[in-house]
Amino acid sequence: MKINKTIKILMLTLLMMSFAGAAYAHNPVTDEEVYHSFNSHDWQNWNMSDGWKNDDYFFGCHWSQNRVNFYGGQMELSLRTNYSYAPPYNYECAEYTTNNFYGYGLYEVSMKPAKVSGVISSFFTYTGPSYNGAPWDEIDIEFLGNDTTKVQFNYYTDGVGGNEILYDLGFDAANSYNTYAFDWQENYINWYVNGQLVATATENIPSNPSKIMMNIWNTYGIDEWAGRYYGEDANASYNWVRYTPNR
Repeated sequence: MKINKTIKILMLTLLMMSFAGAAYAHNPVTDEEVYHSFNSHDWQNWNMSDGWKNDDYFFGCHWSQNRVNFYGGQMELSLRTNYSYAPPYNYECAEYTTNNFYGYGLYEVSMKPAKVSGVISSFFTYTGPSYNGAPWDEIDIEFLGNDTTKVQFNYYTDGVGGNEILYDLGFDAANSYNTYAFDWQENYINWYVNGQLVATATENIPSNPSKIMMNIWNTYGIDEWAGRYYGEDANASYNWVRYTPNR
């Protein structure tokens, strides 16, 4: 019958839609609170990127777990020359990421970025095609090493960015630990410095659960953004990280 045929078509359409979404909807999302004080590597919940390089030409280094170290309750992410790689990408850098994915809530970090031209120190959430086909969603707190008296906020929704906000801190972030945070909600993102609201976004907000990430890396060929990198060693330090989910 025509009605039965219509119902079958509708059911098939819904089934196809569910499979299309299942690729990223079934990532191991958790709504548990996260607090990590960096006394040591928590291998059950965190991962060190190792042995590969981002595809972007402007990304100037290879991830190495050797560049993630823990000292006295702090984590140091470092950038060093490694001549086993061909120039201009003969550097190794560090990235520390959660194993699980997280959604709306408050993300906080106590950190001290590297003050080296051409070097990026960051705290952010990210998901993308490499994670079971998810869209590229990202929310950033980034420090550009050529001027650590400022912090850059940004976000991407399904790969669309261009939402940069450069905020003047009024102090040099590289000199001491300070707390940086963003509150990610369905209709807005608020960014905070030491508990003070300093920036807000309300349009095209990311929606996909993401990993929590921290990294340090050097740029190549985009000197106008972060300054030129001259091969200098660089270190970014992290004191603690916290995620508080919506309740």
